[in-house]
Amino acid sequence: MQYEFLKHFPRRMKHVGMYVLLIENSIQKTTWKQYGFTKADEQINLIFAVLLFIMEQSLREENCTMDDIGACIDNMNVQHFKKDMTYDECRQLGDFIVNVILSNEGKAMYFDGYDFDQNAYHIMHISYVANRIVYVDQELRRTSYYLTDDGYNLLLSTLEIENNLKLTVHEMIFQMHLEKQSYDKAVDEIKNVFNMMRIQLQKIQEAMSRIRRNALSYSVKDYEEILLENLDTIGDTKQKFQNYREMVKSRARELEEENINVKRLSKKDEENLANLREIERYLNQTIDEHQRILNSHFDLKEVYTKELEALSQMSLIRRFSLRTELYDKVLESPSALKELDFFLRPLFNQDAGKIYNINKAFELQRPVRKKEEKDSMEEIDFDEEQWQAEQDRIRKERLRKYEGCLNYLIEMADRQGEISLQDLKVQAEQDRLIPNVEVFREIMVELIKNQVIDVPALQKERSEFIQDIPAEFQLNEMVLHLIEEKPGLDGIRRIETYRREGQDAVIFEHVQNEKGERKSIRCSDVLIRIIREEKDGI
Repeated sequence: MQYEFLKHFPRRMKHVGMYVLLIENSIQKTTWKQYGFTKADEQINLIFAVLLFIMEQSLREENCTMDDIGACIDNMNVQHFKKDMTYDECRQLGDFIVNVILSNEGKAMYFDGYDFDQNAYHIMHISYVANRIVYVDQELRRTSYYLTDDGYNLLLSTLEIENNLKLTVHEMIFQMHLEKQSYDKAVDEIKNVFNMMRIQLQKIQEAMSRIRRNALSYSVKDYEEILLENLDTIGDTKQKFQNYREMVKSRARELEEENINVKRLSKKDEENLANLREIERYLNQTIDEHQRILNSHFDLKEVYTKELEALSQMSLIRRFSLRTELYDKVLESPSALKELDFFLRPLFNQDAGKIYNINKAFELQRPVRKKEEKDSMEEIDFDEEQWQAEQDRIRKERLRKYEGCLNYLIEMADRQGEISLQDLKVQAEQDRLIPNVEVFREIMVELIKNQVIDVPALQKERSEFIQDIPAEFQLNEMVLHLIEEKPGLDGIRRIETYRREGQDAVIFEHVQNEKGERKSIRCSDVLIRIIREEKDGI
């Protein structure tokens, strides 16, 4: 007798198995008693606290070494558990939890889930954490831990929401808080939405890594599941959050105008305004994350297709045993040595014998000089250090052009408070404004995409996170650098960029590109507005 409720039973057992193996690995160990954790309740609580810490570090894209885990356990012990443990013992306990309980001492973990449709057990692999090698301070080699898909599912399943509904539920809660103007709660929900988008992106990247290592280890079912999750995530999410962003910006603008023109805001309204700005910042990041997921979605399809094609081509390769197909044949008939070149020719990639094709005589003949010159290039010695130095010089020169162009744009807009591309075409020095087509295009695209650059918010965000100096152009980092380093720009608080609808396109003629060619470029008219400290009334 078939029961509908027994469908997808192995999938349910996969979630159950994650808990079973975790408890089984923990309850059988006597090491807990050395650190004072005698009750199973205490042990499980600490394990999940460590898992949550690893997940938090993974979401922030920060390293999670054993020193970090030990410090986390030490802080929790001092504030909550009150066990008699030193920092070294906390670190040893963290190593025990991660490498013995969660990683099963490096041994693979499996759980069997019964499939009632096929009347057989499915062997399901379970892994909670993985690790990679990182370098701390560019010198110290350390092992950093992060959660796998199973680890994320284990923690997120405690919220009792299906994967395909989590984003929808959080988005609905976020919308409800916006409508009720509970902006402090809306901030928490938009953070949850952003974290879920980040988790989905990490799942795509992990899938691409697995496919590159071995495409056969990534089943078609896994591929189908992640594609469907991507489509659910992509859907109409971008348009929704763009609408939310416009709503948030409108409400924030109303509060700002009320503060300037009508009265001073109350403490509650000031908190609402701060929360609205925080929501707007996370909405911008969520939309960016959506775009990264969209790009990664197509990259995943391309990688999977390419790897499968490569595997199918390998199956066409015919392999020979030198012992049976060559040595034994020659020993049986030494006269075959005269025709040995037929056997060895493919090993040396010799061209096949040519025959005259009469059809080629009637085809359009194209010059082959360029191909011949390319094929006849001489081999030269390669100096890696010299090449790297040249690459660094080119990168620094390109960044210098970005900085010069952006600095000139800000200075010209700052003189008048605002300026359009049409005005810049008349007033500006074209060589300073457009060092080359590619640099100018990328700067304008980034300005239009960001629309509003809030300098104090960027400075606050930078103070809260430790980041490496970017090797490539990043608009926000370069704006902060110019405002802090260039004299006369330190009072700037906001940079706003808007398209001027209904205006004629702006044409810059005889502009040089990176190859040295002169071209004409056609741009939509854009207005750049600079707001200084005294104009904001701060």
